[in-house]
Amino acid sequence: MPIAEPPIAAVRAAVRLALDEDLLPLGDLSSALLPDDLVATAALVSRAPGVLAGRACATETFRQVDPTITCSLLAADGDQVGATDVVASVRGPLASILTAERTALNFLGHLSGIATTTRRFVDAAAPLRVWDTRKTTPGLRSLEKAAVRAGGGANHRGNLSDWVLLKDNHLAAESDVIRRARQLWPGRTIHVECDSPDQVVHALDEGADALLLDNMEPAEVRKCVALVDERVAGGKRPLIEASGGISIENVALYARTGVDLLSTGSITMSAPSLDIGLDLEPDGSR
Repeated sequence: MPIAEPPIAAVRAAVRLALDEDLLPLGDLSSALLPDDLVATAALVSRAPGVLAGRACATETFRQVDPTITCSLLAADGDQVGATDVVASVRGPLASILTAERTALNFLGHLSGIATTTRRFVDAAAPLRVWDTRKTTPGLRSLEKAAVRAGGGANHRGNLSDWVLLKDNHLAAESDVIRRARQLWPGRTIHVECDSPDQVVHALDEGADALLLDNMEPAEVRKCVALVDERVAGGKRPLIEASGGISIENVALYARTGVDLLSTGSITMSAPSLDIGLDLEPDGSR
């Protein structure tokens, strides 16, 4: 499976729910008025430049609506597309194509928008890696994280079981929580959120594997990175992540602070949809 592709089980489940949302209880009343034997060809066309993602969801939508529809893909997830570029061609019963149209385009536009926004952040932060977060649309996380990969970004933890991330509320509720995490989950990464130099020192003293410098200005981040380097003094340096308040306007500043990674929820939660349309070419075949 290509690295940018989401798990097929997640694709099928998401498409099924989306189609149920559109078709229950009575189906597509408008397309039901069309002759069953009217066949058409249609092109999925990008209306603006961007990075493609979501092909699996689009093809699965057409397949679930009508297995007789053929879908020929002309671009891969992660490909840069321009305005007027055809990304796929479909052929089959006109009624079925029109039933599937909006769901397929919703997936393509939304996921391509995430990939496009991610690519902008990745380019601005290069060569530093850009992480996503768990700020995703409920039920669509694996699809949106695949779109981040299509845009050149990297995935933070996929769910709460991946590794231990101790945030401010965990630390406030239990002062010994880092040590307890190490005892209970010795094989897991212990990632600790810090919003001050004092918290950085505490996390280092407790043996944290990774530090999340949260909601700091670039100058503060740079000071905390220097503090870490001074205290480890050539020893094992924890992974250092900066997050919070990072935008496309300031991401380059954060990329020069000495951290290892940047993370931002905006690439999934604030990405505008890429405009992709369906141009129909009915040929009247019966």
